[in-house]
Amino acid sequence: MNCFSEARRVMEIEIRWLAESLELNRDSFGKVVALLGRTSGKIVVCGMGKSGHVARKIAATFTSTGSPAYFLHPAEGIHGDIGILARGDSAMILSKSGETPEIAAMLPALSRLDVPVVSMTCRADSILARSSHAVLLLPAFEEACPYNLAPTASTTTMMALGDALAISLLRLTGFSPEDFAHVHPGGMLGRKLLLRVGDLMVSEPLPVMTEEAPLTDAVEVMTRNRGVCLTVDGEGGLSGIFVYGDLGRLMKRRADILNLALSDVLVREPAVVSPMELASVAVAVMEKRGITSIVAVDEHRRPKGVLFLHDALREGVR
Repeated sequence: MNCFSEARRVMEIEIRWLAESLELNRDSFGKVVALLGRTSGKIVVCGMGKSGHVARKIAATFTSTGSPAYFLHPAEGIHGDIGILARGDSAMILSKSGETPEIAAMLPALSRLDVPVVSMTCRADSILARSSHAVLLLPAFEEACPYNLAPTASTTTMMALGDALAISLLRLTGFSPEDFAHVHPGGMLGRKLLLRVGDLMVSEPLPVMTEEAPLTDAVEVMTRNRGVCLTVDGEGGLSGIFVYGDLGRLMKRRADILNLALSDVLVREPAVVSPMELASVAVAVMEKRGITSIVAVDEHRRPKGVLFLHDALREGVR
């Protein structure tokens, strides 16, 4: 057996299933999205065997993209767990044959609760399809399994249809990247979209000096404050910044730096951000300008903190 040829055969079969499923559901897909989009409760997703594993993943994808859902095992459902369902929920049931006994046993209870049913099945004449308010049909092709036994292309197609539904619902409901971050607070996206400059900046005491201070004093302050010192004007607004990088460039240009005042060497228009700005935006500014720290100021340009690039990157902000 040529393994690569076998892989190609399997992929070609699954691609054929996917393409045909798209055409089969040209008219019904929008109806399914509308039905699920009207759900005021949760979407319960059911399936047995391999279809059940796919159903678990679909439920998780729905939940993480703004459509609360949970997986209900049909065998557990008919032994009491169906009690978790309530009016206002909807059900999506996956079954290639549409005749799975445990699923068939659930259907009367769903009807009594007025729970609308969406199904994925290969058989439009099955008990599941006949009991459904909307059906996503799968093609009646052979599986990628050479014996046409192991669910392969059918479960791949169910998975893809589930993804398509989840993303369509995401667009229908206007679920935003910020919303996504709120349900993924521990992930990289959560850090990128939830962490603000104020969450990561170093604040009081700030390394603020007078402009008249000798440069030698400024170097001492920078040494204690990660290479940064700031100056403010008479109203407390930021008037300049001096960092180790500026000192290095200054020493290359001039030999007589010991007699300079801080006012002689300040950067007068430094990059600034609001403490409420996303930390990811501040990181982008620092990377664009080739700097490793940025001052956070309030609406009156009064310094409130310093965000260091290393601190942001350490927290996973990119």
